[in-house]
Amino acid sequence: MTTTTAAAAATAAAALRALHHGPQLPLVLPGPWDAASARVFADAGFAALATPSAGIAAALGYEDGKTPADEMFAAVARIVRAVDIPVSADVEAGYGLSAKELVGRLADAGAVGCNLEDTDHATGSLRDPQEQADWLAEVRAEAGDALVINARIDTYLPGARGTEETVRRGRLYAAAGADCVYPILAPPPLLAELAAGIGIPVNAVVTPDGPSPRELGTLGASRITFGPGLQQRAMAAVAGMAEQLRKELGAEL
Repeated sequence: MTTTTAAAAATAAAALRALHHGPQLPLVLPGPWDAASARVFADAGFAALATPSAGIAAALGYEDGKTPADEMFAAVARIVRAVDIPVSADVEAGYGLSAKELVGRLADAGAVGCNLEDTDHATGSLRDPQEQADWLAEVRAEAGDALVINARIDTYLPGARGTEETVRRGRLYAAAGADCVYPILAPPPLLAELAAGIGIPVNAVVTPDGPSPRELGTLGASRITFGPGLQQRAMAAVAGMAEQLRKELGAEL
């Protein structure tokens, strides 16, 4: 990365980081799954974007969590090139890369933020929180201020460990340099308690039957993302068009 490119990345990361603290909260980050969807969201006036690993996986023909790292970073790079606003990338648990390699791959793709989750995909269980915090600290040391780290906390996935464990992990991750924490699928009424207990912005995900982005903000979330939800809604619209086309063609099919 050239000095000019590094400076531009640091500026974009600073802008993205600042958006987590206002003045307009919650920060709503649509999740593009390809370059075309990224342009749609950017043209609509959103200030930044956050790629969903599951949405990109679906667009590339993979199951969630099965996208090869090279294809994920290539997809993120295409999204970044398509827009002129900051992009954060969901890079799951880091694909087994060292902190230096991960930060380098994100920089090469042009992402100025990332999600890093604390599930160990080799075992399917949660990582030791101190080990995860140490890993996040390594990523922060490599990236400096040029990367906004959203530390995903998976305590509310099946086998939930509750609020106390979520806060404990969140505090460790914040101390390690995370800018934001993402207790995925945390019950919305607990968002304010989690934010107060952890002390940094909290990311909440919009679910089909859950509160709206504005409501999640009122409940205590500073950052709102959608997981694969927007890609799934787009595919539902495509399915509707396909069904309508089939009906119009009738016996010609």
